[in-house]
Amino acid sequence: MMKISNETKIGALTAVSITLLILGFNFLKGKNIFVKKSTMYVTFKRVEGLNVADGIKINGLRVGAVEGLEEKDMNLSEVVVAFQLLKQINIPTDSYAKIVATPLGSTAIVITMGSATTFLNEGDTLKGMESKSMVEDLKETLQPTVENVNRTLATLDSTIRKIGNVFDAEAKKNIGSTLEELALTTSRLNALLEPKNGSLAQTLENVKGFTGNLKQNNDSITAVVNNLTKASRDLASADISKTISSLEKATTTLNTILAGIKDGKGSLGKFATDEQLYKNLNSTSNSLNTLLQDLRLHPKRYVQVSVFGKKDKTAPLMAPLPDSLPKQ
Repeated sequence: MMKISNETKIGALTAVSITLLILGFNFLKGKNIFVKKSTMYVTFKRVEGLNVADGIKINGLRVGAVEGLEEKDMNLSEVVVAFQLLKQINIPTDSYAKIVATPLGSTAIVITMGSATTFLNEGDTLKGMESKSMVEDLKETLQPTVENVNRTLATLDSTIRKIGNVFDAEAKKNIGSTLEELALTTSRLNALLEPKNGSLAQTLENVKGFTGNLKQNNDSITAVVNNLTKASRDLASADISKTISSLEKATTTLNTILAGIKDGKGSLGKFATDEQLYKNLNSTSNSLNTLLQDLRLHPKRYVQVSVFGKKDKTAPLMAPLPDSLPKQ
């Protein structure tokens, strides 16, 4: 087996280290030798905050990185920015680029796509648009507000001077008292509006919860309303007058029957009013009761059970026996 000398191992390790160092340095500069890329250019008058390896973005997507920056001429009229596209993207020829800085301090070139049907090729130059710095944007935004505040302060100062000249000491004292009460009222209102402990805030939270419950039970409420609508529709379509007329006829018939019973008409009327019929029924019931008791006491008188039995010759009952059952 061939033995590798220590010098060879050190040389190979050194070569690998140099290769990795070059690849890492190019990666930090925004270059990637393993990805097919195309180089394009864009010119700006100012490139504050832009550095090598800063991103190239289209619609928020990082599609490349800044490869280098150099002056266009000795007078530094413009700065030429070279960038590499790491993705195959068709960029219309009427597109333009701007340098955009984020609040965190990072900077990128943002390309706004045009509408042309022809596209940029490798080595072409993209049109650059000058963008204002964050301080300038903030200054332009706040400038109208500052001017309005200055005018308001001047007007307020003039008004206070006029008030001081018009009102006497007593009036000024009253105004001061009024302002103190207004401040107290404002503090109380702030206490009411306090998110956790304020009464008005809690009331608003309760209202919010109530509306939330209504929203959650919207289907049930809708079903109840639909049922009520259907019931009212059915009640409206029902012939109530006909039903009431039938009830009146039934009531009249029932009153007629009750009147007949009261006057002794018909079978029920006779049962209810004929006293003799009641006495006859009562007598019949007593006779039947006597017969059943006699049959229970003297069965041989009515039924011969045995061939050799004797006929019961005792006298039959003429009246029912007294009730022997214990009273409840």
